[in-house]
Amino acid sequence: AAASRAGSLMVRRDVEPPGHQRFLVAPDSFKGTFGASEVAGAMAKGIRAGGRAVVDTCPVADGGEGTSEVLRRALGGRVLPATASDPLGRRLDLQAGFTMLADGETAVVETATASGLGLIPEDARDAVAASTFGTGELIAAAVQAGARKVILAVGGTATSDGGEGAIEAIENAGGMSGAGLLVLADVETPFERAAIDFGPQKGADPEQIALLTTRLLELASRLPRSPLAVPRTGAGGGIAGGLWAVYDAQLVSGSAYVLESIGFERRLAQCDCVIVGEGRLDRQSLEGKVVGEILSRAKDAGVDCQAIVGDTELDDEASGAFESVQTASTLAQIEAAAAGLAEKGGSRPLS
Repeated sequence: AAASRAGSLMVRRDVEPPGHQRFLVAPDSFKGTFGASEVAGAMAKGIRAGGRAVVDTCPVADGGEGTSEVLRRALGGRVLPATASDPLGRRLDLQAGFTMLADGETAVVETATASGLGLIPEDARDAVAASTFGTGELIAAAVQAGARKVILAVGGTATSDGGEGAIEAIENAGGMSGAGLLVLADVETPFERAAIDFGPQKGADPEQIALLTTRLLELASRLPRSPLAVPRTGAGGGIAGGLWAVYDAQLVSGSAYVLESIGFERRLAQCDCVIVGEGRLDRQSLEGKVVGEILSRAKDAGVDCQAIVGDTELDDEASGAFESVQTASTLAQIEAAAAGLAEKGGSRPLS
């Protein structure tokens, strides 16, 4: 039902003059800087400035920060406030606690909202103490608000607790009350590698990574079923695995789920060029992230794929998978880069 409605709600699409090139702008957020909608708006503005192309504005996400906004824009819904704990236990009054989609029965929660790395100053980060308790509080709040299904976007956490904190908070609130959990993951990492693969970016040193890994293995032995060696269970510092083991959460590709929900395939088929974007383009971008998913789909469809990113770590060979890769660190630069692409390609005949 979600996919069939996608594109009919809150989608900006120009009326197409005959013979003009059609652009699909589909950026992810530039995390910590600009939301996906801001980036898409700047790209669209640049393309329209030339007056020789049409554009479909399609912000995307892969299960990380910004996922709730993307789904709300495509499917309708409202943001509801909630109170929750941050990763170190401090109370937060969140005006954007979670999103209730237009069906009134599906909620979207982002782990980054209460358990995100960005909530803790760099000099105060504690990878061992960080807990997902606040995310559990948001899940419980969504269930109490009437959600029969909770979609959890697990990117951007400060935690490696295997979801133990979230499970405690949910149980304290009375459990899931029959509501289902769908976890959007952007990695295939199994539970036992959560701290090894992602602990360093959360501030954990080698000794702490070893401690966190031991703790995850001990937790796995106590869960109703073992998440060890199960793909995607390591997402979000292992919260995906904890919720899978206790509540039978379904683990899916965040990129694929979001793209299906917003009707991406249909929109891709109607364009001549797709422009992707994110804050930093690297090898991980091409291995499960939404940029890589769109690149693959564009190639299969025979559609040019351009990239405008905040920074890139790809070498020339990897960058060659795109028609071009440009860097832009401000909205004005993003707009100018998109205008340049439209200027070069806006007169190209339609295939």
